[in-house]
Amino acid sequence: MNKTIGVPTKKFTKPLSEGNPLIANIFCADPTAVEYEGRLYVYGTNYHQQYEAVGAEGSNTYEHIKSIVMLSTEDMANWTFHGIINVGEISPWALASWAPSITSRVEADGLTHFYLYYSNSGWGTGVLTATSPTGPWSDPLGHSIVDGNTEGLDGCKNPFDPGVVIDGEGRGWLAFGGGDNGSRIIRLGEDMISADSAITKIPSHYNYEASELNYINGTYVYTYNTNWEERTDWNISGYEPPTRCSMAYMVTKTPLDTSSWEYRGQYFVNPGDVGLVDSNNHTHLHKYAGKYYLFYHSLFPQEGLGTKGGFRSLCVTEIEVDEQAVRISPAKADKTGVKQIKPLDAFKPVSAATMFTSSGIVYGLGERITVSAAEDSGIIAVRRAAADGAGKLVIKAGGKGRVELHLDELGAPFAAIELDGSGGEQSIKLPEKITGEHDMYFVLSAGIEFEEWRLAK
Repeated sequence: MNKTIGVPTKKFTKPLSEGNPLIANIFCADPTAVEYEGRLYVYGTNYHQQYEAVGAEGSNTYEHIKSIVMLSTEDMANWTFHGIINVGEISPWALASWAPSITSRVEADGLTHFYLYYSNSGWGTGVLTATSPTGPWSDPLGHSIVDGNTEGLDGCKNPFDPGVVIDGEGRGWLAFGGGDNGSRIIRLGEDMISADSAITKIPSHYNYEASELNYINGTYVYTYNTNWEERTDWNISGYEPPTRCSMAYMVTKTPLDTSSWEYRGQYFVNPGDVGLVDSNNHTHLHKYAGKYYLFYHSLFPQEGLGTKGGFRSLCVTEIEVDEQAVRISPAKADKTGVKQIKPLDAFKPVSAATMFTSSGIVYGLGERITVSAAEDSGIIAVRRAAADGAGKLVIKAGGKGRVELHLDELGAPFAAIELDGSGGEQSIKLPEKITGEHDMYFVLSAGIEFEEWRLAK
């Protein structure tokens, strides 16, 4: 069996009435996202690597994290786990890989090139490149793009937590840094992996970490996490000081002019201030399918997975952005999440690692991602699948055992396939045609490596 990842809780990681977290049984945080061919890809720090190293009784002290989690969706409800980016193998010089930030562009070869920047611990910022949102990834530099030895930091002690954006003129920009002395920004070279300007200060008030950049209506939008300190010195007219460890933003038309950056307030309070659990704060603002979404992380799922060690999970909420005025309206963390924007197409091949919620499963990290029961059985649930007219179930799976299909609830199976160990694609005729849309549950017996499924008419 392949190396596996996941906390195999015997309870559902979330009920069908709650959209957060995106994926609960793999701890990840510090989100970023990029769209490709109509699909949204989300990346986060692989805190599960720390969890595996120290166990449920241990603490999330970051030192074991050298990988990044990859997820994607087309409907904002069912999320596909694409495995991890093993930064430790790709960049053996790196100390760590936290807080990624990604962008992409079509280049002269006709391919879409992806540029993923990450925190090399608190010391600096590294970069990986690929021509697919899921890799393979490579290290174009073999060292940090910026770190503590870079000239011109002017007191920025931690040039980490990168935020990248490509503006309307096709120019790349990279923000980074944390601490009381504010953050920094550089214009990137045409190659996206070198600096093409002096390092410039962003006067981010009560700065802590979590830089991100957006470009909206000709305006550069810088977002960051404020610190936990008491607000004793505040002189910005028209705005109250940001609350503890909240997310705030600044805007400019001219990023390399420090005096041009304008504070616009906070837009996301700490999850602990709205009844969830205190933690640091890190968000990514992204427009997808005509709506703005705010990705963030929270600690509330960890207790259900048997730990209190500070292991975070990715979440999302809708957020309003006035593009004309470039104003971000406040949003709050919650367990509800966002609405599913379209049904899952059950007639196209669906990775078994695509789910809304699950119980008792782990993911196999091989050439293809598979799903298996951790013990005697496991359950995958997808929400609102379009299945009208389906008369056949087709699956790809290895091993011996049973895969059951349940519609809308767990009870007597609607259909089941007995696997004989031959592997490959197998199918059965359904007892009756399916009509309409349904939530679907796949129940796996032990010994199966489930790779893919689809319905056929």
